[in-house]
Amino acid sequence: MNAHPSLVGSLLCLLLLSGNAQAGEGHSHGDEAPAANSNGPQRLADGSLFVPKAAQHQLGVRTLPLRAAELAQTLSLNGTVIMDPGAGGKVQALLGGRIETGPQGLPSLGQRVKQGEVLAFVVAGSGALERASQSAQLAGLRADKALAEKRLARLRELSDTVPRKDIETAASTLSSLNAQIAALGSGLQGREALRAPVSGVIASSTVVAGQVVEPRELLFEILDPTRLRVEALAYDPAQVAGVTGGYLAIAERQVPLKLVGSAHSLREQALPLLFNAEDAALSQLALGQKVQVFVQSARRIQGLALPAAAVMRNSANQPMVWVKTAPERFEPRPITFEVLDGVQVAVTSGLQPGERAVVQAANLINQIR
Repeated sequence: MNAHPSLVGSLLCLLLLSGNAQAGEGHSHGDEAPAANSNGPQRLADGSLFVPKAAQHQLGVRTLPLRAAELAQTLSLNGTVIMDPGAGGKVQALLGGRIETGPQGLPSLGQRVKQGEVLAFVVAGSGALERASQSAQLAGLRADKALAEKRLARLRELSDTVPRKDIETAASTLSSLNAQIAALGSGLQGREALRAPVSGVIASSTVVAGQVVEPRELLFEILDPTRLRVEALAYDPAQVAGVTGGYLAIAERQVPLKLVGSAHSLREQALPLLFNAEDAALSQLALGQKVQVFVQSARRIQGLALPAAAVMRNSANQPMVWVKTAPERFEPRPITFEVLDGVQVAVTSGLQPGERAVVQAANLINQIR
């Protein structure tokens, strides 16, 4: 039985359509990754960045127009946080001995104490031979005291026939023996009270109950955290001549410092400078912490002031700044700069006045690939 011509034609059309629907060899897209979003942030072939306005808003990108100015050259000095000698102190043992807890127990780090408060006791310690010698001497003094008491009693009974000066001499001898016994007894059984020299907080503690300490050993440090100071070392005294203050960068915040005084003798071939802060900003720092102090010299430089957070590093580890050249385009510019105050830098080459540099979220756009 022959098939109807129109039916055969329909089948051929279906086969041809199904064959065209299958991709040829080498053109399968089943396992390929989806195409990249051309509207998203991306790094272009010339190294610049394309960042849409929506992405800039999400990242918090902020730019700043650059202006040329005459800026004071700033020197960076190595500094150390120290205590104010009038608001801090050290507790040391005068005698060697064993530590005993105070009335409130041993103070802990950060605990606030008052001036004159007993922190601990040091029970005087001595060797076995020394203690035996002192005990024997004490026993002899007590025996002499007993004889002196009996002699004084007899003289007082014979006061009508015995000269008065003999009675007074016997009484004086007995009083001297009592004083010697008390002094020797306190040496054997006495203890030294360790008291806070100033009011403040415990900055350091090196003792535990029962510990044996030596004379002049440092046991506690007490300070007022709101009255810390910074000591900086200047290796070229001529560069800091006329300096009256400086700056300290704490958590990207500029803290002004006032010069308290400078030494007139070198220490480790450097001139020590002492600074303090008018507010309690230094209370965030720890005693002995190393910091950088920035002081302005009389020398002036021409440059563009820029926040230090805007300076990034390129693949060659060169300092660079991202400049906004179009509403959605940023270009990297290698620069040279000098530090101003720990928060700002002075760009001396690589940028032009009027250009808009990225000053916020620069580290985020620097990661765009």
